[in-house]
Amino acid sequence: MKRAFDVAASGVGLVVLSPLLAVVALMVGVSSHGPIIFRQVRVGRADTRFEILKFRTMRPSECGPEVTSAGDSRITPVGAVLRATKLDELPQLVNVLRGEMSLVGPRPEVPSLARHWAPEQAAVILSVRPGITDPASIRFRDESAQMGVQDDPEAYYIDTILPEKAAMYVDYVLHRTFVGDLRLIWQTVTG
Repeated sequence: MKRAFDVAASGVGLVVLSPLLAVVALMVGVSSHGPIIFRQVRVGRADTRFEILKFRTMRPSECGPEVTSAGDSRITPVGAVLRATKLDELPQLVNVLRGEMSLVGPRPEVPSLARHWAPEQAAVILSVRPGITDPASIRFRDESAQMGVQDDPEAYYIDTILPEKAAMYVDYVLHRTFVGDLRLIWQTVTG
């Protein structure tokens, strides 16, 4: 039932949101050089690797920290708006349609950060498709601002935020329900 809902909702979402997607793509393309879509390898269900899709919010760069904090000089002005409104996440509806992600599930991490999960946590987290949203996404909606005031944002993420997120991911997986997923989608859209 969850997969059928994901396919139907992401398909409808892509059709309904296509004018908005086109406008955002145009804004990204006109405002800075580089690809419109940002692709990054993430860890998915059963420890598989896939490329997550997002609208590009940063100037193309080959180096930099894995996590992005508020005030990062790589973020473009349009990118700042997209990040604040979460519109940069909309291309992940394609990841959902392809079966790499779900609408609701633990957020996928890059491999270098996922290796910080405790093995017993990773086993639970990676037993389901990662999602566009989950309780941790709502709880840490302002995580880039939190990290922006830290001396070492990446260390703060690994030592403080990541363990709390992992615990929330495990709790979600162990107690998830379809009604709960609908509630999380509503909270994400209206929050």
